[in-house]
Amino acid sequence: MRALLVVNPKATTTSERSRDVLVRALRSAVSLTVEYTTRRGHAASLARAAAESGVDVVVTLGGDGTVNEAVNGLMTARSALDGIAGPRAQALPALAVVPGGSTNVFARALGLPRDWVDGTSMILDALRDGRHRVIGLGRADDRYFTFAAGVGLDAAVVRRVEQARLRGRKSTPSLYFRSIVGQFMVGDDRKIPPISIERPGEPAEMDLGTVIVQNTAPWTYLGDRPINPSPAASFDRGLDVLALRRLAVTSTTRTLAQLATRKGDPHGKQVLQLHDQAEFTVVANRPQAFQLDGDYLGERQKVHFVSVPEALRVIC
Repeated sequence: MRALLVVNPKATTTSERSRDVLVRALRSAVSLTVEYTTRRGHAASLARAAAESGVDVVVTLGGDGTVNEAVNGLMTARSALDGIAGPRAQALPALAVVPGGSTNVFARALGLPRDWVDGTSMILDALRDGRHRVIGLGRADDRYFTFAAGVGLDAAVVRRVEQARLRGRKSTPSLYFRSIVGQFMVGDDRKIPPISIERPGEPAEMDLGTVIVQNTAPWTYLGDRPINPSPAASFDRGLDVLALRRLAVTSTTRTLAQLATRKGDPHGKQVLQLHDQAEFTVVANRPQAFQLDGDYLGERQKVHFVSVPEALRVIC
């Protein structure tokens, strides 16, 4: 079995020594090639090239951003291989994820341990047993995502966190909390919500202040605590949506308090929830922050979301 290990050398929770241990462990089970990412988007290029060369498994060591890039590389390769006869056109390489970031939402949603050593052991057992799972993905325009996307306040908070990390701050629950409060207090969209959701055959949902899209649950974690705006979201179904109709101080504070409970599942007059959606379009009357899998991607005024069922084999 041939495998490619894609390593983000800036992964938060691993060191050079731990990476060497991981490489030796993987080489006990597969014929391994190791590549280190050097720039944004590099993991996507490496994963696509691996798929097109017939590699059996792509392993990532990094956070959710590295995983997202690798998934997009694999899915782009699938499009390129559609016209080629033979087994490569029928099955992409499987994806294996070794958690190396600060939050590792995707890995944890799959049931992998937070610790990279335990996660590696679980992956090795699955490789030896031939065990895998087929999951669905979300797609936002031409970009795939594994667990969540956001337009509006959610994505603006991600932007604030990224800016703070560039200044040397560590990714902690308190950093996220301060970013939420800071963005909410200076946001321009509380009085006149700019976002709508359009669905085929349904009336548009208007006057929304922020939209969170989930491909699985939870949406994210604060330390050990899962945050569950849409607890019924699943890799095996369509996309789930949580949107807030207005960002009034009282109702938004109540929603955030509901999210902080272990049950999650916020509710109220200002909360819109959509379950198991095949496709929809988010439209805004002015540019809004946009994020996929916790990675800020700039501002958009229109994003078309599609559920892509049974898209990817995952080792877990």
